[in-house]
Amino acid sequence: MNRPTFDVVVIGGGAAGLMAAMRAGQRGRRVLLLDHAEKVGKKILISGGGRCNFTNTGAAPERFISANPHFCKSALARYTQHDFIALVDKHGIAWHEKTLGQLFCDGSARQIVAMLLAECAAVSVDVRVAHRVTNIERSDRFRVTTDQGAFEATAVVLATGGLSIPKMGASGFAHDWARRFGLKMTQTRPGLVPLTLKAPELAPELAGVSLDVVARCGKTSFREAMLFTHRGLSGPAVLQISSYWHPGEQISIDLLPGVDAAQFLKERHHARPKAERRTLLAEAMPQRAAQFFETVKPEQLNDWRIAPTGTEGYAKAEVTVGGIDTAGLSSQTMAARAVPGLFAIGEAVDVTGWLGGYNFQWAWSSGWAAGEAL
Repeated sequence: MNRPTFDVVVIGGGAAGLMAAMRAGQRGRRVLLLDHAEKVGKKILISGGGRCNFTNTGAAPERFISANPHFCKSALARYTQHDFIALVDKHGIAWHEKTLGQLFCDGSARQIVAMLLAECAAVSVDVRVAHRVTNIERSDRFRVTTDQGAFEATAVVLATGGLSIPKMGASGFAHDWARRFGLKMTQTRPGLVPLTLKAPELAPELAGVSLDVVARCGKTSFREAMLFTHRGLSGPAVLQISSYWHPGEQISIDLLPGVDAAQFLKERHHARPKAERRTLLAEAMPQRAAQFFETVKPEQLNDWRIAPTGTEGYAKAEVTVGGIDTAGLSSQTMAARAVPGLFAIGEAVDVTGWLGGYNFQWAWSSGWAAGEAL
């Protein structure tokens, strides 16, 4: 029985998979892109509040987490944020820069998906949705079996992402198949995720209150907004630090960054000796927060120590930290060293970026690197 034969089967129609398929197609390869969902790019469509934070002007290797911090350097250098911006400009998609180098579409994230699909169509990539892969076998070539039939190819790209946001279709597919082909995994955990607390740190009465803080874990720190929730803490500063936090560790939060709390209170008290401390604190933080923290020692306002009980899990995590061990992959091509023709890209791999477009840049860069080698 003759099965449809391709040079490459890319499994996963997200950011990394679309980029790999596009680039391989541009290089003259016959490419099949499979996705189990009814449309491609679902995570792209919900990102950035529907406007897609598609990259960051500050994308650099030190802003990515990996057991091997050097692994991401090659791909990031060969396909940079400037290369992707040029592609967006080529398609006439208007964009703007928000805080900290984050780039968003002026219009809709649908424009980014449409751009990638147009690039794929221009080089005859065969895109098939609602195809659930049930088996991958390898002899002299790969045979990929789906619930809609089987396909053969000389190369297979695992591009189905990580474990975060299962309601969007995330699964352990890439990790499971990487293991079956003998690739090792690093420990995985939710990243860019809200943290949970218990009393006395938990303050459900503050839910919805946001303030500018510096969040620290070990030697890493981020100054951004922190948001109190009914279950703990969220907001950009907390999401960022969550990727570095391990269970059992403490996090330090400076609630008055750039201000010496003891000196501030001393000066305010001198000026208004009859005012309650909460009233003085409310000059520097939201009133409800001032009320909650009025009994805290002044120095603790600059170093509020919390011991999170956990995270909100993969359901609320924007990314998966950890994944396919980079020791088994080529940093130049994203190819599995021990399995000729097998590639792994994007979030499935043990490379995790900061909040703010970094993970999309890793998807574009790793997808491009694989596409160049396919």
